[in-house]
Amino acid sequence: MNSHFVLGIAEDGIMTVLAVSLPLLLLALGVGLLVSIFQATTQIQEQTLAFIPKILAVLIGLVFFGPWMLSRMVEYTFQIFNNLHKFVG
Repeated sequence: MNSHFVLGIAEDGIMTVLAVSLPLLLLALGVGLLVSIFQATTQIQEQTLAFIPKILAVLIGLVFFGPWMLSRMVEYTFQIFNNLHKFVG
């Protein structure tokens, strides 16, 4: 096992984490931006107003993106377990 192999595994892991978390983070970012624009327009300065729409958006995003996220994580885990003999040998 050389450094290129370890770096490849680490790169795949980081890319998987980024790909899995990106849809939910973008949803939360978009909803937060919309709520911030609404607050600036109406001059409502309630800081807790942004939490509930973000939470609802992330939960709805989990419903829609959850199966894809799970399959992506299972695929990466399957790849790690299939290459397990390379780690010890």
